[in-house]
Amino acid sequence: MYLLYLDESGHPQDPGSNFFVLAGVAVFERSTHWLDSRISPIAARFNAADPSSVEFHGSPMHAGKGDWSGIAPAERVQAVVDVLSLLGNQQLKLRVFASVIEKSTLPLNQILERSFEAVAHQFDQYLADMWTRHQDPQRGLVVCDKASYEQKLQALSSLFKHQGHQLGGRLRNFAEVPLFLDSRASRLIQLADLIAYWIFRYYQSKDDRGFRLIEPFFLRRARQRVGLVASVTPATIATLAAIEPDKYPFPNPA
Repeated sequence: MYLLYLDESGHPQDPGSNFFVLAGVAVFERSTHWLDSRISPIAARFNAADPSSVEFHGSPMHAGKGDWSGIAPAERVQAVVDVLSLLGNQQLKLRVFASVIEKSTLPLNQILERSFEAVAHQFDQYLADMWTRHQDPQRGLVVCDKASYEQKLQALSSLFKHQGHQLGGRLRNFAEVPLFLDSRASRLIQLADLIAYWIFRYYQSKDDRGFRLIEPFFLRRARQRVGLVASVTPATIATLAAIEPDKYPFPNPA
């Protein structure tokens, strides 16, 4: 079984942002412990006595707020880099999935549904490809932060599985409707949070530092990047293409 850990950044109803992101990472069930065991030592830098109390949460880490108040920017940035660099483990073959919607391109009441539809469809196709290409019968389970849209996503998952979705067909490889966990209890939900946040910053703030660490690991099919599904305006595409290097680049992984 593959677990797709998802989180969101931005909010469809927030007038202060132009984008909504639903994103995360697909992990084979037996790889979750390895990832957790590599993330926890990074947390121990900030509380050696109780690493489990340290939550990697994109917005507070970037802004130095909440539990991250008083921690030097260089230390916060290094922690982000070190967590995101775990995506590059060659043996785990982690795959990132994301939906990005510029809110001006859709009615606000459709944004969450279209986001989940895009991510769920690509994850389902990823699992189907395992059988088609390798006769590997894998099932999938979506795991979200319990603060997310629990009832809505569960209803959508059931709808897409039994009646189908607008992208064509039905979800055929999901083992169950999405499950919801407290992000403080799950390092992989925290990894999904960082992924969603830094994709959001790329589109919202034109800060590509975290996005460049994530981009190589989007699902690809026939060399085409299919794991990132974006509904954005031509103006946004042009602006992103013209991003200049940040004067405070990210460091290398520790």
